[in-house]
Amino acid sequence: MKLRAICARTAWALSLFCPIFAHAAIPVQHWTQSTGAKVYLIESPAIAMVDVQIDFDAGSRRVTADRSGLAGVTASLLSKGVAARGSAPALDENALGEAWADLGAQFGASAGADRFSFSLRSLTEADLLDQAVRLAARQIAEPSFPAEVWQRDRQRLIAQLKESYTRPASVVAREFGKVLYSGHPYGFELNEATLNRISVADMQAFHASYITRCHARVSIVGALTRAQADVAVAGLLSRLPATDCAKAPPLPVVPEVPPLDRAQLLRIPFDSAQAHVMIGQPGFKRNDPDFFALTVGNYILGGGGFVSRLTDEVREKRGLSYSVFSYFSPGRHAGAFTLGLQTRPDQAAQATEVARQVLTRFVSEGPLEAELQAAKDNLIGGFPLQLDSNRKLLGSLSGIAWNDLPLDYLDTWTAQIAKVSAADIKSAFARKLQPEKMVTVIVGAAP
Repeated sequence: MKLRAICARTAWALSLFCPIFAHAAIPVQHWTQSTGAKVYLIESPAIAMVDVQIDFDAGSRRVTADRSGLAGVTASLLSKGVAARGSAPALDENALGEAWADLGAQFGASAGADRFSFSLRSLTEADLLDQAVRLAARQIAEPSFPAEVWQRDRQRLIAQLKESYTRPASVVAREFGKVLYSGHPYGFELNEATLNRISVADMQAFHASYITRCHARVSIVGALTRAQADVAVAGLLSRLPATDCAKAPPLPVVPEVPPLDRAQLLRIPFDSAQAHVMIGQPGFKRNDPDFFALTVGNYILGGGGFVSRLTDEVREKRGLSYSVFSYFSPGRHAGAFTLGLQTRPDQAAQATEVARQVLTRFVSEGPLEAELQAAKDNLIGGFPLQLDSNRKLLGSLSGIAWNDLPLDYLDTWTAQIAKVSAADIKSAFARKLQPEKMVTVIVGAAP
Protein backbone atom coordinates (compact mmCIF):
# COMPACT_ATOMS: atom_id res chain seq x y z
CA MET A 1 0.00 0.00 0.00
CA LYS A 2 2.83 2.38 0.86
CA LEU A 3 4.46 1.60 -2.50
CA ARG A 4 1.30 2.73 -4.28
CA ALA A 5 1.33 6.04 -2.44
CA ILE A 6 5.03 6.54 -3.23
CA CYS A 7 4.43 5.81 -6.91
CA ALA A 8 1.50 8.22 -6.93
CA ARG A 9 3.51 11.00 -5.30
CA THR A 10 6.32 10.46 -7.80
CA ALA A 11 3.91 10.68 -10.73
CA TRP A 12 2.27 13.80 -9.29
CA ALA A 13 5.66 15.44 -8.80
CA LEU A 14 6.62 14.67 -12.39
CA SER A 15 3.33 16.16 -13.57
CA LEU A 16 4.26 19.48 -11.98
CA PHE A 17 7.43 19.83 -14.03
CA CYS A 18 6.73 18.01 -17.27
CA PRO A 19 5.58 20.56 -19.88
CA ILE A 20 2.34 19.47 -21.50
CA PHE A 21 1.15 20.92 -24.82
CA ALA A 22 3.23 24.05 -24.16
CA HIS A 23 3.76 24.80 -27.85
CA ALA A 24 1.27 22.54 -29.64
CA ALA A 25 -2.41 22.36 -30.38
CA ILE A 26 -4.51 21.00 -27.54
CA PRO A 27 -7.20 18.70 -28.97
CA VAL A 28 -10.32 18.65 -26.80
CA GLN A 29 -12.72 15.74 -27.29
CA HIS A 30 -16.34 16.17 -26.26
CA TRP A 31 -19.35 13.88 -26.13
CA THR A 32 -22.58 13.39 -24.18
CA GLN A 33 -23.32 10.09 -22.51
CA SER A 34 -26.74 8.44 -22.69
CA THR A 35 -27.25 9.48 -19.05
CA GLY A 36 -27.00 13.14 -20.04
CA ALA A 37 -23.52 13.73 -18.60
CA LYS A 38 -21.31 15.93 -20.79
CA VAL A 39 -17.70 14.76 -21.03
CA TYR A 40 -14.61 16.74 -22.07
CA LEU A 41 -11.27 14.97 -22.52
CA ILE A 42 -7.67 15.97 -23.21
CA GLU A 43 -5.49 12.93 -23.68
CA SER A 44 -2.09 13.39 -22.01
CA PRO A 45 -0.22 10.07 -22.17
CA ALA A 46 3.17 11.34 -20.93
CA ILE A 47 2.49 10.32 -17.31
CA ALA A 48 0.42 7.32 -16.17
CA MET A 49 -2.09 9.33 -14.18
CA VAL A 50 -5.42 11.06 -14.64
CA ASP A 51 -7.14 14.14 -13.20
CA VAL A 52 -10.93 14.35 -13.24
CA GLN A 53 -13.30 17.15 -12.26
CA ILE A 54 -17.07 16.71 -12.14
CA ASP A 55 -19.09 19.92 -11.94
CA PHE A 56 -22.77 20.36 -11.05
CA ASP A 57 -24.93 23.50 -11.12
CA ALA A 58 -25.14 23.46 -7.34
CA GLY A 59 -23.06 26.34 -6.06
CA SER A 60 -24.05 28.86 -3.41
CA ARG A 61 -26.31 30.66 -5.92
CA ARG A 62 -28.71 27.72 -5.42
CA VAL A 63 -29.07 28.39 -1.68
CA THR A 64 -31.56 30.67 0.08
CA ALA A 65 -30.35 33.53 2.27
CA ASP A 66 -31.47 31.83 5.50
CA ARG A 67 -29.34 28.76 4.67
CA SER A 68 -26.28 30.60 3.35
CA GLY A 69 -23.31 28.26 3.49
CA LEU A 70 -25.33 25.12 2.74
CA ALA A 71 -23.47 24.27 -0.48
CA GLY A 72 -20.07 24.61 1.18
CA VAL A 73 -20.87 22.54 4.27
CA THR A 74 -22.51 19.87 2.12
CA ALA A 75 -19.26 19.56 0.16
CA SER A 76 -17.26 19.45 3.38
CA LEU A 77 -19.31 16.65 4.91
CA LEU A 78 -19.04 14.48 1.81
CA SER A 79 -15.56 13.48 2.97
CA LYS A 80 -16.79 12.46 6.43
CA GLY A 81 -18.43 9.17 5.60
CA VAL A 82 -20.41 7.01 3.16
CA ALA A 83 -23.51 4.99 3.95
CA ALA A 84 -23.79 1.22 3.71
CA ARG A 85 -25.41 0.04 0.48
CA GLY A 86 -25.99 -3.62 -0.32
CA SER A 87 -22.78 -5.51 0.36
CA ALA A 88 -20.74 -2.32 0.62
CA PRO A 89 -20.15 -1.42 4.30
CA ALA A 90 -20.39 2.05 5.77
CA LEU A 91 -17.13 3.99 5.99
CA ASP A 92 -16.42 6.81 8.43
CA GLU A 93 -13.98 9.65 7.74
CA ASN A 94 -11.00 7.71 9.07
CA ALA A 95 -11.79 4.66 6.97
CA LEU A 96 -12.26 6.84 3.90
CA GLY A 97 -8.92 8.55 4.47
CA GLU A 98 -7.17 5.20 4.83
CA ALA A 99 -8.86 3.83 1.71
CA TRP A 100 -7.69 6.73 -0.43
CA ALA A 101 -4.18 6.53 1.03
CA ASP A 102 -4.04 2.81 0.23
CA LEU A 103 -4.91 3.58 -3.39
CA GLY A 104 -2.37 6.38 -3.62
CA ALA A 105 -5.22 8.56 -4.94
CA GLN A 106 -6.89 11.82 -3.97
CA PHE A 107 -10.57 12.73 -3.93
CA GLY A 108 -12.39 15.83 -2.74
CA ALA A 109 -15.47 18.00 -3.02
CA SER A 110 -15.86 21.78 -3.02
CA ALA A 111 -18.50 24.40 -3.71
CA GLY A 112 -18.15 27.87 -5.19
CA ALA A 113 -20.62 30.54 -6.19
CA ASP A 114 -21.79 28.73 -9.34
CA ARG A 115 -20.71 25.10 -9.21
CA PHE A 116 -20.33 22.13 -6.92
CA SER A 117 -17.26 20.10 -7.85
CA PHE A 118 -15.77 16.68 -7.23
CA SER A 119 -12.12 16.04 -8.06
CA LEU A 120 -10.26 12.75 -8.50
CA ARG A 121 -6.56 12.18 -9.11
CA SER A 122 -5.34 8.63 -9.63
CA LEU A 123 -2.73 6.51 -11.31
CA THR A 124 -4.12 4.89 -14.46
CA GLU A 125 -3.05 1.33 -13.69
CA ALA A 126 -6.26 -0.53 -14.48
CA ASP A 127 -6.85 -2.14 -11.09
CA LEU A 128 -6.02 0.99 -9.12
CA LEU A 129 -8.14 3.24 -11.31
CA ASP A 130 -11.09 0.86 -11.12
CA GLN A 131 -10.94 0.81 -7.31
CA ALA A 132 -10.59 4.60 -7.19
CA VAL A 133 -13.59 5.07 -9.48
CA ARG A 134 -15.74 2.71 -7.40
CA LEU A 135 -14.82 4.43 -4.14
CA ALA A 136 -15.38 7.89 -5.62
CA ALA A 137 -18.78 6.77 -6.96
CA ARG A 138 -19.84 5.85 -3.44
CA GLN A 139 -18.68 9.16 -2.05
CA ILE A 140 -20.46 11.12 -4.81
CA ALA A 141 -23.79 9.32 -4.50
CA GLU A 142 -24.00 7.85 -1.00
CA PRO A 143 -22.63 10.29 1.60
CA SER A 144 -23.77 9.51 5.12
CA PHE A 145 -23.72 13.11 6.39
CA PRO A 146 -23.02 12.01 10.00
CA ALA A 147 -24.92 14.28 12.38
CA GLU A 148 -22.32 14.11 15.15
CA VAL A 149 -19.59 15.22 12.74
CA TRP A 150 -21.74 18.13 11.56
CA GLN A 151 -22.24 19.27 15.17
CA ARG A 152 -18.47 19.25 15.63
CA ASP A 153 -17.71 20.95 12.33
CA ARG A 154 -20.41 23.58 12.84
CA GLN A 155 -18.79 24.72 16.08
CA ARG A 156 -15.42 24.87 14.34
CA LEU A 157 -16.88 26.97 11.51
CA ILE A 158 -18.57 29.34 13.94
CA ALA A 159 -15.26 29.81 15.77
CA GLN A 160 -13.56 30.57 12.45
CA LEU A 161 -16.28 33.08 11.60
CA LYS A 162 -15.85 34.89 14.91
CA GLU A 163 -12.11 35.01 14.33
CA SER A 164 -12.66 36.48 10.86
CA TYR A 165 -14.57 39.38 12.40
CA THR A 166 -11.28 40.48 13.98
CA ARG A 167 -9.60 40.85 10.56
CA PRO A 168 -10.33 44.01 8.57
CA ALA A 169 -9.71 42.22 5.24
CA SER A 170 -12.57 39.81 6.02
CA VAL A 171 -14.86 42.58 7.20
CA VAL A 172 -14.38 44.72 4.10
CA ALA A 173 -14.92 41.79 1.72
CA ARG A 174 -18.09 40.68 3.49
CA GLU A 175 -19.67 44.15 3.57
CA PHE A 176 -18.61 44.90 0.00
CA GLY A 177 -20.32 41.76 -1.29
CA LYS A 178 -23.54 42.40 0.61
CA VAL A 179 -23.92 45.95 -0.71
CA LEU A 180 -22.70 45.32 -4.25
CA TYR A 181 -24.89 42.29 -4.97
CA SER A 182 -27.99 43.85 -3.41
CA GLY A 183 -29.88 40.69 -2.39
CA HIS A 184 -28.53 38.37 -5.10
CA PRO A 185 -27.27 34.97 -3.86
CA TYR A 186 -23.69 35.98 -4.76
CA GLY A 187 -23.85 38.36 -1.81
CA PHE A 188 -25.60 36.23 0.80
CA GLU A 189 -23.77 36.34 4.12
CA LEU A 190 -22.60 33.21 5.89
CA ASN A 191 -22.98 33.80 9.61
CA GLU A 192 -23.62 32.00 12.87
CA ALA A 193 -27.39 32.16 12.45
CA THR A 194 -27.39 30.57 8.98
CA LEU A 195 -25.01 27.82 10.12
CA ASN A 196 -27.22 27.02 13.10
CA ARG A 197 -30.23 26.65 10.79
CA ILE A 198 -28.52 24.11 8.52
CA SER A 199 -29.41 20.52 9.33
CA VAL A 200 -28.32 17.16 7.97
CA ALA A 201 -31.76 16.95 6.32
CA ASP A 202 -30.98 20.20 4.46
CA MET A 203 -27.73 18.71 3.14
CA GLN A 204 -29.46 15.51 2.06
CA ALA A 205 -32.17 17.47 0.23
CA PHE A 206 -29.62 19.74 -1.46
CA HIS A 207 -27.54 16.75 -2.58
CA ALA A 208 -30.58 14.88 -3.92
CA SER A 209 -31.86 17.93 -5.81
CA TYR A 210 -28.70 19.02 -7.59
CA ILE A 211 -26.18 16.15 -7.77
CA THR A 212 -27.73 14.31 -10.72
CA ARG A 213 -26.35 12.62 -13.81
CA CYS A 214 -28.28 14.90 -16.16
CA HIS A 215 -26.44 17.99 -15.00
CA ALA A 216 -22.91 16.56 -14.69
CA ARG A 217 -20.09 18.12 -16.68
CA VAL A 218 -16.97 15.97 -16.51
CA SER A 219 -13.50 17.21 -17.45
CA ILE A 220 -10.63 14.73 -17.79
CA VAL A 221 -6.91 15.23 -18.43
CA GLY A 222 -4.59 12.26 -18.41
CA ALA A 223 -3.39 8.99 -19.86
CA LEU A 224 -6.80 7.67 -20.88
CA THR A 225 -8.26 7.06 -24.32
CA ARG A 226 -11.76 8.22 -25.13
CA ALA A 227 -13.10 4.70 -24.59
CA GLN A 228 -11.37 4.39 -21.22
CA ALA A 229 -12.55 7.85 -20.16
CA ASP A 230 -16.14 7.00 -21.11
CA VAL A 231 -16.03 3.88 -18.93
CA ALA A 232 -14.52 5.84 -16.02
CA VAL A 233 -17.20 8.54 -16.20
CA ALA A 234 -19.97 5.95 -16.34
CA GLY A 235 -18.48 4.33 -13.25
CA LEU A 236 -18.12 7.59 -11.34
CA LEU A 237 -21.80 8.46 -11.88
CA SER A 238 -23.14 4.91 -11.72
CA ARG A 239 -24.52 5.06 -8.18
CA LEU A 240 -26.53 8.24 -8.71
CA PRO A 241 -30.24 7.61 -9.40
CA ALA A 242 -31.05 6.91 -13.05
CA THR A 243 -33.06 9.79 -14.50
CA ASP A 244 -34.77 10.43 -17.83
CA CYS A 245 -33.17 13.79 -18.62
CA ALA A 246 -35.83 14.59 -21.21
CA LYS A 247 -38.51 14.42 -18.53
CA ALA A 248 -36.52 15.94 -15.67
CA PRO A 249 -37.76 19.38 -14.65
CA PRO A 250 -35.32 22.25 -15.36
CA LEU A 251 -33.40 23.75 -12.49
CA PRO A 252 -34.95 26.87 -10.97
CA VAL A 253 -33.98 30.13 -12.64
CA VAL A 254 -31.67 32.31 -10.56
CA PRO A 255 -32.31 36.06 -11.10
CA GLU A 256 -29.58 38.26 -12.54
CA VAL A 257 -27.51 40.62 -10.40
CA PRO A 258 -29.31 43.98 -10.34
CA PRO A 259 -27.29 46.98 -11.58
CA LEU A 260 -26.43 49.75 -9.14
CA ASP A 261 -28.49 52.91 -9.53
CA ARG A 262 -26.34 55.22 -7.40
CA ALA A 263 -23.00 55.55 -5.66
CA GLN A 264 -22.80 54.22 -2.10
CA LEU A 265 -20.14 54.87 0.54
CA LEU A 266 -19.85 52.73 3.66
CA ARG A 267 -17.33 53.61 6.38
CA ILE A 268 -16.76 51.03 9.09
CA PRO A 269 -14.67 52.02 12.14
CA PHE A 270 -12.02 49.44 12.92
CA ASP A 271 -8.95 49.57 15.12
CA SER A 272 -6.26 48.41 12.68
CA ALA A 273 -2.89 49.56 11.44
CA GLN A 274 -4.14 49.64 7.84
CA ALA A 275 -7.36 50.88 6.32
CA HIS A 276 -8.84 48.45 3.77
CA VAL A 277 -10.70 49.88 0.79
CA MET A 278 -12.86 48.17 -1.86
CA ILE A 279 -14.52 49.98 -4.76
CA GLY A 280 -16.65 48.27 -7.39
CA GLN A 281 -19.87 47.23 -9.05
CA PRO A 282 -21.38 44.20 -10.82
CA GLY A 283 -19.22 43.47 -13.85
CA PHE A 284 -20.05 40.91 -16.55
CA LYS A 285 -20.86 37.24 -17.21
CA ARG A 286 -18.14 34.83 -18.30
CA ASN A 287 -19.72 34.33 -21.73
CA ASP A 288 -19.67 38.06 -22.51
CA PRO A 289 -18.13 38.85 -25.93
CA ASP A 290 -16.09 41.64 -24.31
CA PHE A 291 -14.16 39.09 -22.22
CA PHE A 292 -10.80 39.44 -23.99
CA ALA A 293 -10.93 43.24 -24.20
CA LEU A 294 -11.77 43.43 -20.50
CA THR A 295 -9.01 40.94 -19.63
CA VAL A 296 -6.34 42.96 -21.41
CA GLY A 297 -7.75 46.26 -20.17
CA ASN A 298 -7.80 45.17 -16.56
CA TYR A 299 -4.19 43.99 -16.80
CA ILE A 300 -3.29 47.56 -17.74
CA LEU A 301 -5.54 49.15 -15.12
CA GLY A 302 -4.76 47.11 -12.02
CA GLY A 303 -4.26 43.44 -12.76
CA GLY A 304 -0.65 43.62 -13.88
CA GLY A 305 0.91 44.12 -10.48
CA PHE A 306 3.75 46.62 -10.43
CA VAL A 307 3.30 47.50 -14.11
CA SER A 308 -0.35 48.55 -13.75
CA ARG A 309 -1.59 52.11 -13.95
CA LEU A 310 -3.12 52.02 -10.47
CA THR A 311 0.19 50.96 -8.95
CA ASP A 312 2.02 53.71 -10.81
CA GLU A 313 -0.37 56.46 -9.71
CA VAL A 314 -1.28 55.36 -6.18
CA ARG A 315 1.94 53.72 -5.01
CA GLU A 316 4.88 54.90 -7.11
CA LYS A 317 4.00 58.56 -7.59
CA ARG A 318 2.28 59.24 -4.27
CA GLY A 319 3.34 56.50 -1.86
CA LEU A 320 -0.24 56.02 -0.67
CA SER A 321 -0.35 52.22 -0.73
CA TYR A 322 2.04 49.32 -1.00
CA SER A 323 -0.47 47.27 -2.97
CA VAL A 324 -3.38 48.35 -5.15
CA PHE A 325 -5.19 46.11 -7.63
CA SER A 326 -8.29 45.51 -9.73
CA TYR A 327 -9.97 42.42 -11.11
CA PHE A 328 -13.17 41.06 -12.64
CA SER A 329 -14.94 37.95 -11.29
CA PRO A 330 -17.19 36.81 -14.15
CA GLY A 331 -19.50 33.87 -13.54
CA ARG A 332 -22.91 32.57 -14.59
CA HIS A 333 -24.07 36.02 -13.50
CA ALA A 334 -22.35 39.39 -13.47
CA GLY A 335 -19.55 38.91 -10.97
CA ALA A 336 -17.95 41.87 -9.28
CA PHE A 337 -15.48 44.33 -10.65
CA THR A 338 -13.27 45.10 -7.65
CA LEU A 339 -10.65 47.76 -7.05
CA GLY A 340 -8.87 47.25 -3.75
CA LEU A 341 -6.09 48.80 -1.71
CA GLN A 342 -4.66 49.10 1.79
CA THR A 343 -3.26 52.29 3.21
CA ARG A 344 -2.63 54.17 6.46
CA PRO A 345 -5.93 55.16 8.05
CA ASP A 346 -5.10 58.86 7.83
CA GLN A 347 -4.45 58.49 4.07
CA ALA A 348 -7.57 56.46 3.23
CA ALA A 349 -9.59 59.36 1.84
CA GLN A 350 -6.75 60.56 -0.38
CA ALA A 351 -5.83 57.08 -1.63
CA THR A 352 -9.48 56.30 -2.39
CA GLU A 353 -9.90 59.53 -4.33
CA VAL A 354 -6.75 58.97 -6.40
CA ALA A 355 -7.83 55.41 -7.23
CA ARG A 356 -11.25 56.66 -8.31
CA GLN A 357 -9.66 59.28 -10.54
CA VAL A 358 -7.41 56.72 -12.21
CA LEU A 359 -10.37 54.42 -12.83
CA THR A 360 -12.59 57.20 -14.18
CA ARG A 361 -9.88 58.39 -16.56
CA PHE A 362 -9.19 54.86 -17.80
CA VAL A 363 -12.89 54.21 -18.49
CA SER A 364 -13.15 57.55 -20.29
CA GLU A 365 -9.93 57.47 -22.31
CA GLY A 366 -8.82 53.85 -22.54
CA PRO A 367 -5.17 52.70 -22.59
CA LEU A 368 -2.11 54.10 -24.31
CA GLU A 369 -0.66 52.07 -27.18
CA ALA A 370 2.53 51.40 -25.23
CA GLU A 371 0.51 50.07 -22.29
CA LEU A 372 -1.53 47.91 -24.63
CA GLN A 373 1.51 46.31 -26.28
CA ALA A 374 3.22 45.64 -22.96
CA ALA A 375 0.06 44.00 -21.60
CA LYS A 376 -0.31 41.77 -24.64
CA ASP A 377 3.34 40.72 -24.48
CA ASN A 378 3.02 39.77 -20.80
CA LEU A 379 -0.27 37.92 -21.17
CA ILE A 380 0.77 35.99 -24.28
CA GLY A 381 4.24 35.25 -22.92
CA GLY A 382 2.82 33.89 -19.68
CA PHE A 383 0.06 31.81 -21.23
CA PRO A 384 2.07 28.54 -21.54
CA LEU A 385 2.62 28.63 -17.77
CA GLN A 386 -1.13 28.16 -17.34
CA LEU A 387 -0.98 24.84 -19.20
CA ASP A 388 2.28 23.26 -18.05
CA SER A 389 0.79 20.51 -15.84
CA ASN A 390 -2.19 18.20 -15.90
CA ARG A 391 -3.77 19.99 -12.96
CA LYS A 392 -3.51 23.43 -14.57
CA LEU A 393 -4.78 22.04 -17.84
CA LEU A 394 -7.74 20.50 -16.03
CA GLY A 395 -8.64 23.90 -14.61
CA SER A 396 -8.70 25.39 -18.11
CA LEU A 397 -10.63 22.44 -19.53
CA SER A 398 -13.28 22.61 -16.79
CA GLY A 399 -13.68 26.31 -17.61
CA ILE A 400 -14.37 25.39 -21.23
CA ALA A 401 -16.88 22.76 -20.13
CA TRP A 402 -18.64 24.90 -17.56
CA ASN A 403 -18.93 28.02 -19.68
CA ASP A 404 -19.73 26.33 -23.02
CA LEU A 405 -16.64 27.83 -24.62
CA PRO A 406 -15.42 26.69 -28.07
CA LEU A 407 -13.39 23.48 -28.01
CA ASP A 408 -10.47 25.31 -29.65
CA TYR A 409 -10.52 28.02 -26.97
CA LEU A 410 -7.01 27.23 -25.69
CA ASP A 411 -5.60 27.11 -29.23
CA THR A 412 -7.03 30.53 -30.13
CA TRP A 413 -6.50 32.30 -26.78
CA THR A 414 -3.28 34.09 -27.75
CA ALA A 415 -4.75 35.18 -31.10
CA GLN A 416 -7.79 36.61 -29.33
CA ILE A 417 -5.54 38.57 -26.98
CA ALA A 418 -3.31 39.77 -29.81
CA LYS A 419 -6.15 41.28 -31.81
CA VAL A 420 -7.55 43.41 -28.95
CA SER A 421 -7.20 47.11 -29.77
CA ALA A 422 -7.17 50.21 -27.58
CA ALA A 423 -10.55 51.14 -29.04
CA ASP A 424 -11.92 47.69 -28.09
CA ILE A 425 -10.83 48.21 -24.49
CA LYS A 426 -12.21 51.73 -24.26
CA SER A 427 -15.62 50.73 -25.61
CA ALA A 428 -15.81 47.56 -23.49
CA PHE A 429 -14.98 49.41 -20.27
CA ALA A 430 -17.46 52.14 -21.13
CA ARG A 431 -20.18 49.52 -21.58
CA LYS A 432 -19.41 47.64 -18.36
CA LEU A 433 -18.29 50.19 -15.75
CA GLN A 434 -19.94 53.31 -14.35
CA PRO A 435 -17.48 54.87 -11.86
CA GLU A 436 -20.08 57.38 -10.74
CA LYS A 437 -22.36 54.59 -9.43
CA MET A 438 -19.91 52.33 -7.62
CA VAL A 439 -19.95 50.98 -4.09
CA THR A 440 -17.07 52.06 -1.84
CA VAL A 441 -16.39 50.33 1.48
CA ILE A 442 -13.67 51.66 3.79
CA VAL A 443 -12.79 49.68 6.91
CA GLY A 444 -10.44 51.13 9.51
CA ALA A 445 -10.19 54.71 8.29
CA ALA A 446 -10.36 57.71 10.59
CA PRO A 447 -13.65 59.66 10.32
